[in-house]
Amino acid sequence: MKKHNFSAGPCILPQEVLKKASDAILNFNGIDLSLIEISHRSKDFIAVMDKAQELALEHLGLQNKGYKALFLQGGASTQFLNVAYNLLNKKAAYLNTGTWSTKAIKEAKLFGEIVEVASSKDANFNYIPKGYAIPSDIDYFHCTSNNTIFGTQIKDFPKVSAPLVCDMSSDIFSRQLDFSKFDIIYAGAQKNMGPAGTTLVVIKEEVLGKVDRAIPSMLDYRVHAEKDSMFNTPPVFAVYVSMLTLQWLKDLGGITEIEKRNNAKAELIYSEIDRNPLFKGFAAKEDRSPMNATFNLVDEAHKDTFDALAKEAGLNGINGHRSVGGYRASMYNALPIESVQVLVDAMQELERKA
Repeated sequence: MKKHNFSAGPCILPQEVLKKASDAILNFNGIDLSLIEISHRSKDFIAVMDKAQELALEHLGLQNKGYKALFLQGGASTQFLNVAYNLLNKKAAYLNTGTWSTKAIKEAKLFGEIVEVASSKDANFNYIPKGYAIPSDIDYFHCTSNNTIFGTQIKDFPKVSAPLVCDMSSDIFSRQLDFSKFDIIYAGAQKNMGPAGTTLVVIKEEVLGKVDRAIPSMLDYRVHAEKDSMFNTPPVFAVYVSMLTLQWLKDLGGITEIEKRNNAKAELIYSEIDRNPLFKGFAAKEDRSPMNATFNLVDEAHKDTFDALAKEAGLNGINGHRSVGGYRASMYNALPIESVQVLVDAMQELERKA
């Protein structure tokens, strides 16, 4: 039976990417050596790293605009720390829209004063705060573009005079934005780009080197930028799969094309959530994420029946996070709309049986 992978992360990846990655594990580039055996300093892997960085900047429209694309280790959670280490001198402003922004705030408080400009914690993060004021005397402003757990997404980013930093872990490369508004973008690969093990950090180089503190080499963005992500042994497999996924996206038509597909998937599932009397959406309608649709049963008495229908249909990874309960359909770039239709069919079957 075909499985329909709605996992929130690690994410679904294109089948052709998985096939190429599998082949490379056994014999990379026809050199009769495995990708994960060869030197990261070999010309074969350096070409992979160069291509991954080039594609990342190309998709974001940031080539030749003073940005560096880095593929680092440690996950996005390490970037909660790194951002503050590299940018925070005295004070920074944070928008709190969920679990990951809360964690980012916690780490940043180790380095200076943090102003939480707004929070949606009062409603279990089911909406994006709006109309908040951002102090002018800050070193940077930080936000999280998409909240995987709660199914919300920022649609309009604030204008700030300070550097704008954004955690785009769960919607990177999924929609067209003016990415030049951002000074630092970071994203764990495992949400929409590749396997866990690497994190993409895109940095406008002019914002670096302005803090007073000494920064350990492994946490210093300038060190990694100078060494083109090769300061230490990079996570070669995760970088390679990310490169393949970025090339797959380019061949598909880039962000412009994938955004159309993502919007179609979101329209399909949210229309059913709103139509079907047995389900209710969790996130505020105006803030709904096309990447992560969160929804609950109106009556939990139907849970066992729906879970059985979902299993029978081959639906995988739709259980909601414990913070929200219910269900979550993560519809990352590689998920086909046919899988969303199978989920919708299961929801409609529950309605017929109820």
